[in-house]
Amino acid sequence: MQEPMPPKRSIGRRQTPTRAEFRRLALSAEIGTVTRGQLAVLAQNLPCTGMVNATEAYLLTTLINTAPAEAFDKGGRPIIFKSNQQLAFEINRSAGRVSRLLSRLFDAGLITMQDSGNYKRYPTRDVEGVIVDGCGIDMRILIVRYRELDELVRQARVEKAAANAALRRYRGTLRNLRRALASAYCLAQRTRARLEVRLEKVATLVGIATRAPSALLLRATALLEWFVERAMRLPRRPEVAVARQDSACRCAGSGMHKQSTSPDSHEESNDNQRSATAGPMTSARTGAAREWTSEGSPRRRSPAVKQPRHPRQEMVALQDILRAIPALSTYGLALPRSWAELARIAPQMCRIAGISDDTRRRAVDQMGEQRAAVAIAITLQKLDRQEVSSPDGYLRAMTERAGSGELHLSRSIFGLAARYTMEPLP
Repeated sequence: MQEPMPPKRSIGRRQTPTRAEFRRLALSAEIGTVTRGQLAVLAQNLPCTGMVNATEAYLLTTLINTAPAEAFDKGGRPIIFKSNQQLAFEINRSAGRVSRLLSRLFDAGLITMQDSGNYKRYPTRDVEGVIVDGCGIDMRILIVRYRELDELVRQARVEKAAANAALRRYRGTLRNLRRALASAYCLAQRTRARLEVRLEKVATLVGIATRAPSALLLRATALLEWFVERAMRLPRRPEVAVARQDSACRCAGSGMHKQSTSPDSHEESNDNQRSATAGPMTSARTGAAREWTSEGSPRRRSPAVKQPRHPRQEMVALQDILRAIPALSTYGLALPRSWAELARIAPQMCRIAGISDDTRRRAVDQMGEQRAAVAIAITLQKLDRQEVSSPDGYLRAMTERAGSGELHLSRSIFGLAARYTMEPLP
């Protein structure tokens, strides 16, 4: 019986579509646009991007410094012909380790390899002795990708600086809160205990501060600052202060009321419009909630009535919003009693959720203050349920959908309310 032949060992360097693409991209390099010094500095800074480790960056820097400076000038050929044994001696590693490091640099698109039939590295010269080509380690791919890689390094530095600033601010606010709780003797014992419990919850959520993302640290810092204000018994901030009006109508003179008021006559809107103080909708009405638009309503409107600046797509009761957004109580926000109060706490919700002021202003410009506040509240609730990883991007997407008329806030509100109602109590 014939014995089975052992499998033959693979011959040649491993070929992948990515490596082939890098080889083709290296041919488009414009020699002379980047100097050797620029590439050496780039190679030393690449570990901060996570593309390579320190040893791989050290080998890449050695390869760049091996080529003469003239090789990176116009008409030059930045190709390295040193053997793995020589490179291993220069970086104090084994030849096998150098071979693996070169493969990783090839896969990362930082070098390309032009192999000969016997893996020897040698140059090809013309009749005048000038190197025109060769088999070795080609560095031209770095010239092509220099701008891209340099931008990655810059972004990594910016993110690191922002993370350090967020970490310092979080630690300082945490220390201030603990000092405030220890020195606030006039604070009620119940209030002190509640703040201490919330402090422990925030600290547990953050965990190890040095490993927490900067967005989480910023949200935690905003909460801790609010806790400090409560411990010091400071008055509420202007954006969250409740504007009390001695008026017969709670919503009289409110900009939010004017914006959300339907232009229909009183007789026509008795069966179609719900006020902000109406009771919660039943499940049957929730499933069949009608969407209202200023363009698509078949009602005849008086020409003297001025149309609202921002189109409305639905009417939602304030009680439905409070029922669907329990995160307002979770983060210690005062529950709004009118649409104006909901709009006033929108900036504070943005700080807690990590939404930038520019994103909030765009949402207000596109949807109006009332609908923008509802959208921000929805974003905060989904962030609390860990359904949204980027609150800023989520609100921007909602703003874009509102511009195209595809945003339906009532569906989100009723869906969140239904899920919160069906969840079992802890």
